[in-house]
Amino acid sequence: MTASHTTPSAGRHTAKQQWAQGLMIFAAVTLMLSGVLDIFRGVMGIAEDDVFVTTRNYVFAFDLTGWGWIHLALGVVAVIVSLGLFQGAMWARVGGVAVAGLIIIANFLSLPYYPVWSVVLIAFSAFVIWALCVVKPNRSAA
Repeated sequence: MTASHTTPSAGRHTAKQQWAQGLMIFAAVTLMLSGVLDIFRGVMGIAEDDVFVTTRNYVFAFDLTGWGWIHLALGVVAVIVSLGLFQGAMWARVGGVAVAGLIIIANFLSLPYYPVWSVVLIAFSAFVIWALCVVKPNRSAA
């Protein structure tokens, strides 16, 4: 008979892999939610300008339809990248950090137009960046 022996480090390695996989799924789901919410915000900005509060004398003043297109594009890219994160692709990790950073910047710049939604998406994107930066890729195949 053959007996299998496990070393204490093998159990910890498996736990680290499960933790990393859980963070990747967390980041993928959160980025997917941020993307879908940004798509909705973009559609609202394009279709109905009167949904948003207009602020006079805002430094980063864009037309609300312009903000709508920006948020729609970022949302679509975020959803595509989150699908790559579900597959565990390295390009999706790098792209996820970049897209989440752009979502934070876009929501900060459009904060006066829809403040609560902007703060929620900034928080979601910050969690995505944290989760993608904490996860270490599996460097050992054995």
